[in-house]
Amino acid sequence: MTTLESSAKTTWSDALAVYLKPRVLIVILLGFSSGLPLALSGTTLAIWMTESGVNLRTIGLYALVGLPYTIKFLWAPLVDALDVPILSKALGRRRGWLVFSQLLLAAAILFLAFQNPSAALWPVALGAVLVAIASATQDIVIDAFRVESLETSEQAAGMAGYVAAYRIGMLASGAGVLALAAWLAHIGVTADAAWRWGYIAAAALMGVGLFATLMATEPSAPIDVVDKSRDPISRVALTAFGAFQEFLTRDMAIVVLLFVVLYKFCDAFAGVLTGPFVIDIGFDKATYAAIVKGVGLAAALVGGFAGGAVARALPLSTSLWVGGILQLLSNLTFAALALIGPNVPALTVTIIIENFCGAIGTVIFVAYLSALCGVRLHTATQFALLTALAAVGRTTLSSGGGFVAEATGWFMFFVISSLVAIPSLILLAWLQARGHFKTLEKKKDA
Repeated sequence: MTTLESSAKTTWSDALAVYLKPRVLIVILLGFSSGLPLALSGTTLAIWMTESGVNLRTIGLYALVGLPYTIKFLWAPLVDALDVPILSKALGRRRGWLVFSQLLLAAAILFLAFQNPSAALWPVALGAVLVAIASATQDIVIDAFRVESLETSEQAAGMAGYVAAYRIGMLASGAGVLALAAWLAHIGVTADAAWRWGYIAAAALMGVGLFATLMATEPSAPIDVVDKSRDPISRVALTAFGAFQEFLTRDMAIVVLLFVVLYKFCDAFAGVLTGPFVIDIGFDKATYAAIVKGVGLAAALVGGFAGGAVARALPLSTSLWVGGILQLLSNLTFAALALIGPNVPALTVTIIIENFCGAIGTVIFVAYLSALCGVRLHTATQFALLTALAAVGRTTLSSGGGFVAEATGWFMFFVISSLVAIPSLILLAWLQARGHFKTLEKKKDA
């Protein structure tokens, strides 16, 4: 074996071994806890309401209960500036907030479990909003905890495991709760009681995240802290202002923020219309759902871990090139499918490639965002702001995709969706040429 081969083997061995480190395993368990509540105020709740006879217009309006996930950056400064009474003193700042949000979340799920959509909708809405707020708060704290607990070289691996566990948590609160409710109804339990026990089981599964928090080690406190002699409102305001100021005064800050907006844009631009595209060219919903939930999920899980290995083994800038180019090329598989037509093997290959490449890009990108949040005093606020900014491509910029598809047809639409990746790659080259990644990669090497 040559020296080069030995070095490469060691590098990739290290890239896989990182997943067994205790702090990475803690983050993986917290990923399950983060993914668990999403369906409970979303798709699972919608099915419960449908079975209870609630009309579709009302069910549609309930999508608004997910708003806290979008605006969570508004209260992220609270997590950075304030301690939770008793809990933070006993467990530390981050773990205190984690236990608080997890207990609040379990209580909100239990409250929702004992509601009845067919009898009164307002208590159901209240319960769903409480679940969403507590869940979004837990996400803020977990993101800050992950960034502060893991070394730079472990961020991508931690995020890969986190994403995989997040998806499993979503399955548990989605398909898992539905299966449990269906089985209980089958053995004679009333429909209301079956749904109640399904949500109680989900609340009990919050114990996974609570266990992880109690087993975790509190990250080291920031060297500089907001003066605790100030009143809470002043501390929160100073933290929010400081988070903005610290980031915007960095070199090339505006270009970095533009890169954050555009890096995942090609994925988002195509992703908004992949479902309508598949149905429009002749596939039925059942076939599409089966492939997406089956092989698509498996490909996303494998892609997430592959992304973690890539980011562990390669420099951050190189990893971003790998993720960006794979995202660009994966969109072209949909262009090919537009020419092939309704062919199940072709659809399967397309979904596998898209999910695998998209997951690699996501994990590498989040590792980059984590590296940008280098100031512990502002970790929760800055990460929440960066992820909100990254969502602009999905929520705003991609909104005109339907007009483009109607004007050009599906083949050209997906070609264009690949080409919109080019501006982010140009920005990546510009940032790399000006040394933006040198400081971030020095942290990784250290």
